[in-house]
Amino acid sequence: MLSEFLVYLRLGFEHIADWRAYDHLLFVAALCVSYPLRAWKPLLVLITAFTIGHSVTLVLATLELVRVDVALIETLIPVTIVFTALVNVVESSRLDDITAEPAIARRLKYGTALVFGLIHGLGFSSFLRAALGAEESITLPLFAFNVGLEVGQIVIVAGLMVLGTLVIRLGHVDRKGWVLLLSGAAGGIATTMVLDRLAV
Repeated sequence: MLSEFLVYLRLGFEHIADWRAYDHLLFVAALCVSYPLRAWKPLLVLITAFTIGHSVTLVLATLELVRVDVALIETLIPVTIVFTALVNVVESSRLDDITAEPAIARRLKYGTALVFGLIHGLGFSSFLRAALGAEESITLPLFAFNVGLEVGQIVIVAGLMVLGTLVIRLGHVDRKGWVLLLSGAAGGIATTMVLDRLAV
């Protein structure tokens, strides 16, 4: 049982950390880049909202209680990245006030992260269904895979926060410049992905 758990834990971790599945990496980067280290509490709530969303649809879709067209989900995932990047650009002029933003704005962000998590969970599920193959019971693999995803996500967020801090402090780049750079790159790549998938 432990060996099976570790297999699917590793699968979940490798799936979100895989550079070939960079759409999920881009989203997490765009979601977190505006938050400095001192704002770890609202960032933690934001990531948790995203986690809850994708955990719900990962379970439902893997159990085949929900069925959605894969091509549609593969198009919507980069749309979530573009939207998040655009929000970052619009809000880049008031980054210093991110920890003091109005409660309603914060809740709106949490709600958006939750909804986007639902979309990303559907994207994860197609990979997991293929990995499960002929497993008799999927409860343990499903749980282990989800834990692996979350561990990978935490590693990515921590790495991004450290990288941002180093770039700003050692590279003498202001926070607005860093946010615009990363958001612009993520949004540009995601826009190309949307256009490519619409053209298929």
